[in-house]
Amino acid sequence: MELALKGKNALVTGGSHGIGRAIALALAEEGCNVGICARRPELVNAVKKEIEAKGVKALGLIGDAMVLADIENIMEHFIRQLGTIHILINNVGGGGRWGKESIEETDDKVWQEVFSKNALAAARFTVKALPYMRKQKWGRVVTISSLCGRETGGRPWYSAAKSSEIAIMKTLSSKPELARDGITFNTIVPGTIMIPDTGWDEARKKDPEGFKRLADKQFPLGRPGTPEEVAHVVAFICSEKASLVNGATITVDGGEGKAF
Repeated sequence: MELALKGKNALVTGGSHGIGRAIALALAEEGCNVGICARRPELVNAVKKEIEAKGVKALGLIGDAMVLADIENIMEHFIRQLGTIHILINNVGGGGRWGKESIEETDDKVWQEVFSKNALAAARFTVKALPYMRKQKWGRVVTISSLCGRETGGRPWYSAAKSSEIAIMKTLSSKPELARDGITFNTIVPGTIMIPDTGWDEARKKDPEGFKRLADKQFPLGRPGTPEEVAHVVAFICSEKASLVNGATITVDGGEGKAF
């Protein structure tokens, strides 16, 4: 399917590994010029080279999404280099393992930091991108949330932050002035995704047989998902083919979740 994304400019936050990296490469494969931002220069530069190998323009931007000044610098550099932004992927996030099991033993700072890294970062990047999208009468904002944002489970500060991301996208999608400027706002909700050097990958390496039994019991497909399986859905949502998809919360989990 021709997605008509060639020549579009996309920014993927948290694009140096995992789902963000896969999305950046999928969009580059469709002909988008892609900028990624993250904190670790060595990872950013490695993915930048992978994007360039697709024959498109690539930007590797260094910054912390929890710092407003860094977000402003990232957006300023992106616009200065590429002129405008067509696609924003709010992928940066995390904090699902922060804090303690007991809410009573978890400091208030954890709530603030997890919200800042997820929902507030998504809101800030979106606000910075909207003037350019409105001017050109076309834009796609896709936020990567989590099953924890739709269902019970997980630590409450993380669930609250990921639910907020869904709420932000849904609320913006309902604004006629934005929708009629050709901008859509959607949320992708991944299930368990196997990402190298993360908790699930470590568990698999530590006890392969135990992980196999767990996967057989927990996942309808008998396995977690891959970053690429999420990225393919994101690329379609960014396309002109998905122009009527606005305000959707799309679960990509192989049937793992329990919500309707």
